[in-house]
Amino acid sequence: MLRQFELVERVKSYDPSADEDAINRAYVYAMVMHGAQKRASGDPYFSHPIEVAGILTRFKLDTASIITGLLHDTIEDTPATLEEIEILFGGEVARLVDGVTKLTRIQLQSDHTKQAENFRKLVLAMSEDIRVLLVKLADRVHNMRTLEYVRNPDKRKRIALETMEIYAPLAERIGMHEIRNELEDLAFTELYPEARDSVVTRLRFLREQGGDLVARVIEQLRATIEGTGGSGVQAVVSGREKTAYSIWRKMQRKSVGFEQLSDIMAFRVIVPSVEDCYRALGAIHGAYPMVPGRFKDYISTPKPNGYRSLHTGIIGPERHRIEVQIRSQEMHEVDELGVAAHWKYKQGSRNMDGRQYRWIRELLEILEHAAGPEDFLEHTKLEMFQDQVFCFTPKGDLIALPNRATPVDFAYAVHTAVGDMCVGCKINGRMMPLRSELQNGDQVEIITSKAQTPSPEWERFVVSGKARARIRRYVRTQTRAQYMGLGRAILQRAFRQEGYEFTEKGLEGVLKKFKAASVDDLCGSVGQGNLTGHEVVAAVYPGIKMTRLGKIVSIATHRNKPKPKDTSVTIKGLIAGMAVHFAGCCHPLPGDRIVGIVTTGKGVTIHTIDCDALEQFADQSDRWLDLSWGEDLDGTAHIGRITVVVTNEPGTLGSLSTVIAKNQGNITNLKITNRTADFFDMLIDVEVRDVRHLTNIIAALRANVAISSVERAHS
Repeated sequence: MLRQFELVERVKSYDPSADEDAINRAYVYAMVMHGAQKRASGDPYFSHPIEVAGILTRFKLDTASIITGLLHDTIEDTPATLEEIEILFGGEVARLVDGVTKLTRIQLQSDHTKQAENFRKLVLAMSEDIRVLLVKLADRVHNMRTLEYVRNPDKRKRIALETMEIYAPLAERIGMHEIRNELEDLAFTELYPEARDSVVTRLRFLREQGGDLVARVIEQLRATIEGTGGSGVQAVVSGREKTAYSIWRKMQRKSVGFEQLSDIMAFRVIVPSVEDCYRALGAIHGAYPMVPGRFKDYISTPKPNGYRSLHTGIIGPERHRIEVQIRSQEMHEVDELGVAAHWKYKQGSRNMDGRQYRWIRELLEILEHAAGPEDFLEHTKLEMFQDQVFCFTPKGDLIALPNRATPVDFAYAVHTAVGDMCVGCKINGRMMPLRSELQNGDQVEIITSKAQTPSPEWERFVVSGKARARIRRYVRTQTRAQYMGLGRAILQRAFRQEGYEFTEKGLEGVLKKFKAASVDDLCGSVGQGNLTGHEVVAAVYPGIKMTRLGKIVSIATHRNKPKPKDTSVTIKGLIAGMAVHFAGCCHPLPGDRIVGIVTTGKGVTIHTIDCDALEQFADQSDRWLDLSWGEDLDGTAHIGRITVVVTNEPGTLGSLSTVIAKNQGNITNLKITNRTADFFDMLIDVEVRDVRHLTNIIAALRANVAISSVERAHS
């Protein structure tokens, strides 16, 4: 455990202006507040915040961060209060301590919602001041170092898993590679101990077999760069093994054995300037063959966390295949310290606004669009875990995207409005489908239209959290608006039938009875069919006597009526004797939620509740009927319509019809609506028993390799 004077000396060594008195007072305050508390290891509890502060000094953090490390557990675990801390140590420290304190321990598997909610809090806190994240990372590092003392094995695995899934990727995103490597290795030890032992044993064997191989390679690389015929650049060369976890992850990703990996060793070349980086690269490529596909220029296209370096794979000295990283001294400091290398206090300002980092801004946008904490956690994991591809706009602006990204992901990365209005794209000047996967270096031009809105289909192929969150939000908003509009129309008609005026004030009085938060929620519930309009009228006016029509509709929702003359199944909610037709626009099936539209001289036309054609009747609520399917379905065939995208290959159509036939479906009509060199878009009418039968057929079609996508048509 660090002693008081040792901690102060560490801070003063890199920041002579540090407030020594404040650090001393915080050290003593933490010891007094934690008192006789013990950790699982048996050590005094105050050893933990002192070690956290010590970890923060490795990254040369400012006085406020060090004091926050010392005090980060005092409010949660001791009698200390935030007001007291503000009085003793100032508003900045109080704000940071409060930000860390609010991030209560995340429960990954036992309480997923709590984990998601607290991760949301973490993003909000670090967007205001990223030092909150740095203290939290240091806290997690020390907790992982002492994880072995936690007796409950399930708890150990939960902590290790959340470290691997959340904290290590966050450390990577802010360039704290040393922290990320340590967190991954500690979590790897707990989650996959046998795999780690195997990799470490093989690395030890290679080290013993190679003897002084690393030293020989370092000397030859330095001579190549500095010597006669080289670049003449002064270079510092060092070698290191890749971490056990990164080796194991590569073995899993590429499905190869340890012996098949050829870049276990990486050599780092540090030179004075950017120009020297490229001169050193030229010298190395001039002396040794380059491995195709292994060169990456992160200087001209930095990683999202600010990492810059040249990476190249070569058949190097003594015919060993190695990876070489070339960077300037400044780039090396950023790689070692990450975000800490850019502390604003070095320029006299202490503004640590996390919004300066684009990825944090994108997480905040996802937070705005997500339906809830769990939705947010899902999308942010997408953002943090995938490798990057780098693409360009027509103006040459660089856009970093997750691996397997599509033009729709690209459009949303440019701007949310561009994504919403995207109708097509050009990749390297050629028109391509929106579902195309982008490759490194692609130039992407997005074609937009003000009439376009996000398509639910896009969610099937987008990979970025930002795009998926925005699409889901739009679909959710549109669906809610449709239900609210339909429910409001049903209520207006029900009130009018009973001779009352529809008013929102009247509905506000019954919100509590129906457990609705607002009038809009109540209307949405009616639109979804969870309530009938007449149930709401009866709640607003408990003493009324319903009209004859109201009684018929109300009774019909609870009791079967005689089978209508023109249908083969019972429809609840119809007035006896009315002619019935099924709409050709949406093809309602038994099992769908349905409504009826009354047309003079034609009877009732039945639509699915989400049919687009219902919009034209929105202001004619007197023509709407609440309907539902009866229970005496007799297996009579109904027409279900689907849209199918198939590959343009021989035998595809035969395969499609075979799948439908094997699932007891019958094609009654087929129309090709669009064709390209690669795909056919089709509209197919299929005879089925009910919506479940159609759903089974769709599932079977989706499993066929010749079929790209299948959806039910609603218009």
